[in-house]
Amino acid sequence: MSKPRAPEDGGVESRRRPTINDIARLAGVSKKTVSRVINASPFVRADTRERIEAVIAELGYAPDPQARGLAYGRAFLIGLVYDNPNPQYVVNMQLGLLDGMKGSGFELVVHPCDRASPTFLDDLRSFVERQRLFGVVLTPSVSEDERAAALMAEIGCAYVRVASVSLDRPEHMIETRDRLGGREAAAHLAELGHTRIAFVSGPPTFRSSHERRSGFEEALEERGLHLAKAYAVEGAYTYESGIARGRELLAMSPRPTAIFAGNDEMAAGVLQAARQAGLRVPEDVSVIGFDDFQIASRLWPTLTTVRTPTREIGRLAVERLMGREDDGRDPKSRLPSLVVRDSTGAPPND
Repeated sequence: MSKPRAPEDGGVESRRRPTINDIARLAGVSKKTVSRVINASPFVRADTRERIEAVIAELGYAPDPQARGLAYGRAFLIGLVYDNPNPQYVVNMQLGLLDGMKGSGFELVVHPCDRASPTFLDDLRSFVERQRLFGVVLTPSVSEDERAAALMAEIGCAYVRVASVSLDRPEHMIETRDRLGGREAAAHLAELGHTRIAFVSGPPTFRSSHERRSGFEEALEERGLHLAKAYAVEGAYTYESGIARGRELLAMSPRPTAIFAGNDEMAAGVLQAARQAGLRVPEDVSVIGFDDFQIASRLWPTLTTVRTPTREIGRLAVERLMGREDDGRDPKSRLPSLVVRDSTGAPPND
Protein backbone atom coordinates (compact mmCIF):
# COMPACT_ATOMS: atom_id res chain seq x y z
CA MET A 1 0.00 0.00 0.00
CA SER A 2 1.36 3.46 -0.89
CA LYS A 3 2.28 5.91 1.83
CA PRO A 4 -0.66 8.14 2.94
CA ARG A 5 -0.44 11.59 1.36
CA ALA A 6 -1.05 14.70 3.44
CA PRO A 7 -3.08 17.55 2.00
CA GLU A 8 -1.07 19.51 -0.56
CA ASP A 9 0.55 22.78 0.42
CA GLY A 10 -1.53 25.81 -0.29
CA GLY A 11 -4.91 24.03 -0.22
CA VAL A 12 -7.73 24.70 2.21
CA GLU A 13 -6.89 21.56 4.19
CA SER A 14 -3.29 22.66 4.70
CA ARG A 15 -4.42 25.89 6.38
CA ARG A 16 -6.81 24.30 8.89
CA ARG A 17 -6.28 22.00 11.80
CA PRO A 18 -6.47 18.33 10.72
CA THR A 19 -9.47 16.43 12.04
CA ILE A 20 -10.14 12.83 12.97
CA ASN A 21 -12.02 12.52 9.65
CA ASP A 22 -8.84 13.49 7.78
CA ILE A 23 -6.88 10.83 9.64
CA ALA A 24 -9.50 8.17 8.88
CA ARG A 25 -9.65 9.06 5.18
CA LEU A 26 -5.88 9.13 4.67
CA ALA A 27 -5.33 5.92 6.64
CA GLY A 28 -8.17 4.14 4.87
CA VAL A 29 -10.00 3.22 8.08
CA SER A 30 -13.13 4.21 9.92
CA LYS A 31 -13.33 7.15 12.30
CA LYS A 32 -14.09 4.69 15.10
CA THR A 33 -10.82 2.84 14.48
CA VAL A 34 -8.87 6.11 14.64
CA SER A 35 -10.62 6.91 17.92
CA ARG A 36 -9.58 3.55 19.34
CA VAL A 37 -5.94 4.23 18.49
CA ILE A 38 -6.08 7.72 20.03
CA ASN A 39 -7.55 6.26 23.22
CA ALA A 40 -4.95 3.45 23.40
CA SER A 41 -7.48 0.67 22.90
CA PRO A 42 -5.86 -2.78 22.62
CA PHE A 43 -8.49 -3.88 20.08
CA VAL A 44 -6.68 -2.63 16.97
CA ARG A 45 -4.37 -4.72 14.79
CA ALA A 46 -0.71 -3.74 15.03
CA ASP A 47 -0.33 -2.94 11.32
CA THR A 48 -3.47 -0.81 11.35
CA ARG A 49 -2.30 1.04 14.46
CA GLU A 50 1.08 1.75 12.86
CA ARG A 51 -0.57 3.11 9.71
CA ILE A 52 -2.86 5.41 11.69
CA GLU A 53 -0.04 6.61 13.95
CA ALA A 54 2.06 7.40 10.86
CA VAL A 55 -0.70 9.64 9.47
CA ILE A 56 -1.19 11.31 12.85
CA ALA A 57 2.53 12.05 13.07
CA GLU A 58 2.69 13.34 9.47
CA LEU A 59 -0.19 15.75 9.95
CA GLY A 60 0.74 16.74 13.49
CA TYR A 61 -2.77 15.86 14.64
CA ALA A 62 -3.67 16.48 18.30
CA PRO A 63 -7.09 15.48 19.71
CA ASP A 64 -9.30 18.30 20.95
CA PRO A 65 -10.10 17.49 24.60
CA GLN A 66 -13.30 19.57 24.57
CA ALA A 67 -14.67 17.81 21.50
CA ARG A 68 -13.76 14.42 22.93
CA GLY A 69 -15.46 15.36 26.17
CA LEU A 70 -18.70 16.23 24.38
CA ALA A 71 -18.61 12.94 22.51
CA TYR A 72 -18.00 10.83 25.60
CA GLY A 73 -20.20 12.74 28.07
CA ARG A 74 -17.21 13.69 30.23
CA ALA A 75 -14.39 16.18 29.80
CA PHE A 76 -10.97 14.74 29.12
CA LEU A 77 -9.76 16.18 32.38
CA ILE A 78 -8.04 14.48 35.29
CA GLY A 79 -8.16 16.00 38.76
CA LEU A 80 -5.43 16.04 41.38
CA VAL A 81 -6.92 16.34 44.87
CA TYR A 82 -4.58 17.20 47.75
CA ASP A 83 -4.40 18.69 51.22
CA ASN A 84 -0.65 18.25 51.74
CA PRO A 85 1.12 21.16 53.49
CA ASN A 86 4.36 20.43 51.61
CA PRO A 87 4.35 22.39 48.33
CA GLN A 88 7.22 20.37 46.84
CA TYR A 89 5.22 17.15 47.20
CA VAL A 90 2.38 18.72 45.22
CA VAL A 91 4.75 19.99 42.50
CA ASN A 92 6.50 16.62 42.13
CA MET A 93 3.17 14.79 42.02
CA GLN A 94 1.89 17.15 39.31
CA LEU A 95 5.03 16.57 37.24
CA GLY A 96 4.51 12.82 37.50
CA LEU A 97 0.88 13.08 36.42
CA LEU A 98 1.88 15.23 33.45
CA ASP A 99 4.56 12.67 32.51
CA GLY A 100 1.93 9.93 32.41
CA MET A 101 -0.61 12.05 30.52
CA LYS A 102 1.80 13.11 27.80
CA GLY A 103 0.36 12.43 24.37
CA SER A 104 -2.98 11.25 25.76
CA GLY A 105 -5.04 14.38 25.07
CA PHE A 106 -5.95 14.64 28.76
CA GLU A 107 -5.45 17.83 30.74
CA LEU A 108 -4.78 18.26 34.47
CA VAL A 109 -6.79 20.34 36.94
CA VAL A 110 -5.92 20.63 40.64
CA HIS A 111 -8.11 20.88 43.72
CA PRO A 112 -6.51 21.91 47.02
CA CYS A 113 -8.79 21.12 49.93
CA ASP A 114 -9.05 20.87 53.71
CA ARG A 115 -10.24 17.54 55.10
CA ALA A 116 -11.14 19.25 58.36
CA SER A 117 -13.59 21.61 56.64
CA PRO A 118 -17.29 20.85 57.19
CA THR A 119 -17.81 21.40 53.44
CA PHE A 120 -14.96 19.07 52.39
CA LEU A 121 -17.14 16.41 50.74
CA ASP A 122 -19.57 18.91 49.20
CA ASP A 123 -16.66 20.85 47.73
CA LEU A 124 -15.11 17.67 46.35
CA ARG A 125 -18.40 16.57 44.76
CA SER A 126 -18.87 20.02 43.22
CA PHE A 127 -15.33 19.99 41.79
CA VAL A 128 -15.78 16.59 40.11
CA GLU A 129 -19.27 17.26 38.76
CA ARG A 130 -18.64 20.84 37.64
CA GLN A 131 -15.54 19.85 35.68
CA ARG A 132 -17.14 16.59 34.43
CA LEU A 133 -13.86 14.85 35.27
CA PHE A 134 -12.77 11.62 33.65
CA GLY A 135 -11.16 10.65 36.95
CA VAL A 136 -9.17 11.82 39.97
CA VAL A 137 -5.92 11.00 41.71
CA LEU A 138 -6.34 11.26 45.48
CA THR A 139 -3.15 11.96 47.46
CA PRO A 140 -2.49 11.77 51.22
CA SER A 141 -4.27 12.52 53.42
CA VAL A 142 -7.40 12.78 51.21
CA SER A 143 -6.59 9.33 49.83
CA GLU A 144 -6.76 7.90 53.36
CA ASP A 145 -10.30 9.19 53.89
CA GLU A 146 -12.82 6.44 53.11
CA ARG A 147 -15.52 9.06 52.65
CA ALA A 148 -13.71 10.50 49.63
CA ALA A 149 -13.33 7.08 47.97
CA ALA A 150 -16.98 6.28 48.68
CA LEU A 151 -18.03 9.58 47.12
CA MET A 152 -16.10 8.83 43.92
CA ALA A 153 -17.81 5.43 43.68
CA GLU A 154 -21.21 7.00 44.31
CA ILE A 155 -20.93 9.58 41.55
CA GLY A 156 -19.24 7.18 39.12
CA CYS A 157 -15.90 8.94 38.88
CA ALA A 158 -12.81 6.81 38.27
CA TYR A 159 -10.16 7.23 40.97
CA VAL A 160 -6.74 6.10 42.13
CA ARG A 161 -5.54 6.54 45.71
CA VAL A 162 -1.89 7.15 46.59
CA ALA A 163 -1.26 6.02 50.18
CA SER A 164 1.40 4.52 52.42
CA VAL A 165 -0.57 1.25 52.76
CA SER A 166 -3.13 -0.57 50.65
CA LEU A 167 -6.65 0.70 51.36
CA ASP A 168 -8.62 -0.42 48.30
CA ARG A 169 -8.71 -2.82 45.36
CA PRO A 170 -5.42 -2.95 43.39
CA GLU A 171 -6.84 -1.00 40.44
CA HIS A 172 -7.56 1.90 42.80
CA MET A 173 -4.25 1.90 44.70
CA ILE A 174 -0.65 3.00 44.49
CA GLU A 175 1.05 1.95 47.72
CA THR A 176 4.15 3.93 48.78
CA ARG A 177 5.25 1.57 51.62
CA ASP A 178 6.39 4.36 53.97
CA ARG A 179 7.02 1.85 56.78
CA LEU A 180 9.99 0.51 54.81
CA GLY A 181 11.44 4.01 54.67
CA GLY A 182 11.19 4.37 58.45
CA ARG A 183 13.10 1.10 58.80
CA GLU A 184 15.84 2.37 56.47
CA ALA A 185 16.31 5.50 58.60
CA ALA A 186 16.55 3.52 61.85
CA ALA A 187 19.00 1.01 60.41
CA HIS A 188 21.29 3.78 59.16
CA LEU A 189 21.42 5.61 62.49
CA ALA A 190 21.89 2.41 64.46
CA GLU A 191 24.72 1.29 62.20
CA LEU A 192 26.47 4.62 62.83
CA GLY A 193 26.36 3.85 66.56
CA HIS A 194 23.58 6.14 67.77
CA THR A 195 21.52 5.07 70.77
CA ARG A 196 19.84 8.35 71.83
CA ILE A 197 17.65 8.82 68.79
CA ALA A 198 14.67 11.19 68.49
CA PHE A 199 11.78 11.28 66.05
CA VAL A 200 9.74 14.24 64.81
CA SER A 201 6.49 12.88 63.37
CA GLY A 202 4.09 14.45 60.92
CA PRO A 203 0.49 15.30 61.85
CA PRO A 204 -1.59 12.36 63.17
CA THR A 205 -4.20 12.88 60.43
CA PHE A 206 -1.67 11.49 57.92
CA ARG A 207 -1.32 7.71 57.81
CA SER A 208 2.24 8.23 56.63
CA SER A 209 3.13 9.71 60.03
CA HIS A 210 2.15 6.47 61.76
CA GLU A 211 3.72 4.20 59.14
CA ARG A 212 7.07 6.01 59.18
CA ARG A 213 7.18 5.90 62.98
CA SER A 214 6.13 2.24 63.14
CA GLY A 215 8.84 1.17 60.72
CA PHE A 216 11.39 3.30 62.56
CA GLU A 217 10.57 1.79 65.96
CA GLU A 218 10.44 -1.77 64.60
CA ALA A 219 13.93 -1.52 63.16
CA LEU A 220 15.31 0.06 66.34
CA GLU A 221 13.86 -2.70 68.50
CA GLU A 222 15.34 -5.37 66.24
CA ARG A 223 18.73 -3.85 67.07
CA GLY A 224 18.13 -3.69 70.81
CA LEU A 225 17.27 0.03 70.81
CA HIS A 226 14.06 1.92 71.52
CA LEU A 227 12.51 5.32 70.95
CA ALA A 228 12.20 7.03 74.33
CA LYS A 229 8.85 8.69 74.92
CA ALA A 230 10.49 12.05 75.63
CA TYR A 231 12.31 11.89 72.29
CA ALA A 232 9.10 11.36 70.25
CA VAL A 233 7.52 14.71 69.35
CA GLU A 234 4.83 15.76 66.88
CA GLY A 235 5.40 18.16 64.01
CA ALA A 236 3.20 19.32 61.14
CA TYR A 237 5.24 18.41 58.02
CA THR A 238 6.32 22.09 57.86
CA TYR A 239 9.68 23.87 58.18
CA GLU A 240 8.41 25.97 61.08
CA SER A 241 7.34 22.92 63.08
CA GLY A 242 10.77 21.40 62.45
CA ILE A 243 12.45 24.42 64.01
CA ALA A 244 10.12 24.38 67.03
CA ARG A 245 10.41 20.65 67.70
CA GLY A 246 14.14 20.71 67.00
CA ARG A 247 14.67 23.39 69.64
CA GLU A 248 12.76 21.32 72.18
CA LEU A 249 14.78 18.18 71.51
CA LEU A 250 18.16 19.91 71.45
CA ALA A 251 17.44 21.64 74.77
CA MET A 252 16.97 18.28 76.54
CA SER A 253 19.56 16.78 78.85
CA PRO A 254 20.85 14.46 77.73
CA ARG A 255 20.03 15.61 74.24
CA PRO A 256 19.60 13.11 71.39
CA THR A 257 22.64 12.47 69.22
CA ALA A 258 20.43 11.86 66.16
CA ILE A 259 17.04 13.16 65.00
CA PHE A 260 14.86 11.54 62.35
CA ALA A 261 12.35 14.03 60.96
CA GLY A 262 9.27 12.67 59.20
CA ASN A 263 9.88 14.77 56.08
CA ASP A 264 12.57 16.98 54.56
CA GLU A 265 10.81 20.25 55.41
CA MET A 266 10.91 19.41 59.11
CA ALA A 267 14.49 18.12 58.82
CA ALA A 268 15.49 21.49 57.34
CA GLY A 269 13.88 23.12 60.37
CA VAL A 270 15.85 20.85 62.72
CA LEU A 271 19.08 21.84 60.95
CA GLN A 272 18.21 25.49 61.53
CA ALA A 273 17.46 24.81 65.20
CA ALA A 274 20.87 23.11 65.55
CA ARG A 275 22.63 26.14 64.03
CA GLN A 276 20.75 28.47 66.36
CA ALA A 277 21.87 26.33 69.31
CA GLY A 278 25.50 26.51 68.19
CA LEU A 279 25.63 22.80 67.39
CA ARG A 280 27.48 21.23 64.48
CA VAL A 281 25.84 18.74 62.13
CA PRO A 282 26.77 15.89 62.08
CA GLU A 283 29.60 16.26 64.67
CA ASP A 284 27.22 17.11 67.55
CA VAL A 285 23.93 15.80 66.20
CA SER A 286 22.95 13.82 63.09
CA VAL A 287 19.79 14.70 61.16
CA ILE A 288 17.92 12.56 58.66
CA GLY A 289 14.78 13.42 56.68
CA PHE A 290 12.22 11.70 54.47
CA ASP A 291 11.23 12.37 50.81
CA ASP A 292 14.47 13.49 49.10
CA PHE A 293 12.85 16.51 47.53
CA GLN A 294 15.03 19.14 45.86
CA ILE A 295 15.66 20.93 49.15
CA ALA A 296 17.60 17.95 50.54
CA SER A 297 20.60 18.41 48.24
CA ARG A 298 20.55 22.23 48.52
CA LEU A 299 20.87 22.50 52.29
CA TRP A 300 24.16 22.70 54.14
CA PRO A 301 25.14 20.22 55.22
CA THR A 302 23.38 18.27 52.50
CA LEU A 303 20.64 16.13 53.99
CA THR A 304 20.70 12.39 54.44
CA THR A 305 17.13 11.31 53.73
CA VAL A 306 14.83 8.50 52.67
CA ARG A 307 13.93 8.92 49.02
CA THR A 308 10.34 8.42 47.92
CA PRO A 309 9.94 8.59 44.12
CA THR A 310 6.92 10.92 44.16
CA ARG A 311 7.16 11.85 40.48
CA GLU A 312 7.34 8.20 39.42
CA ILE A 313 4.41 7.38 41.69
CA GLY A 314 2.37 10.16 40.10
CA ARG A 315 3.13 8.83 36.62
CA LEU A 316 2.07 5.34 37.61
CA ALA A 317 -1.10 6.59 39.33
CA VAL A 318 -2.40 8.47 36.29
CA GLU A 319 -1.51 5.66 33.89
CA ARG A 320 -3.44 3.25 36.07
CA LEU A 321 -6.34 5.70 36.11
CA MET A 322 -6.34 5.83 32.31
CA GLY A 323 -6.30 2.04 32.10
CA ARG A 324 -2.82 1.75 30.69
CA GLU A 325 -0.64 -1.19 31.59
CA ASP A 326 2.51 -0.48 33.56
CA ASP A 327 5.59 -0.30 31.36
CA GLY A 328 7.43 -3.08 33.16
CA ARG A 329 9.77 -0.94 35.27
CA ASP A 330 11.23 -2.65 38.30
CA PRO A 331 8.67 -2.28 41.15
CA LYS A 332 11.60 -1.67 43.54
CA SER A 333 12.11 1.70 41.84
CA ARG A 334 8.90 2.89 43.55
CA LEU A 335 9.96 1.87 47.05
CA PRO A 336 11.63 4.12 49.64
CA SER A 337 15.43 4.04 49.62
CA LEU A 338 18.10 5.66 51.74
CA VAL A 339 20.22 8.49 50.31
CA VAL A 340 23.28 9.15 52.50
CA ARG A 341 24.70 12.68 52.41
CA ASP A 342 26.55 14.93 54.87
CA SER A 343 24.06 15.41 57.72
CA THR A 344 24.65 12.04 59.43
CA GLY A 345 27.75 10.63 61.08
CA ALA A 346 28.97 8.78 64.15
CA PRO A 347 27.68 10.05 67.52
CA PRO A 348 29.91 12.40 69.57
CA ASN A 349 32.04 10.99 72.38
CA ASP A 350 30.19 12.04 75.52
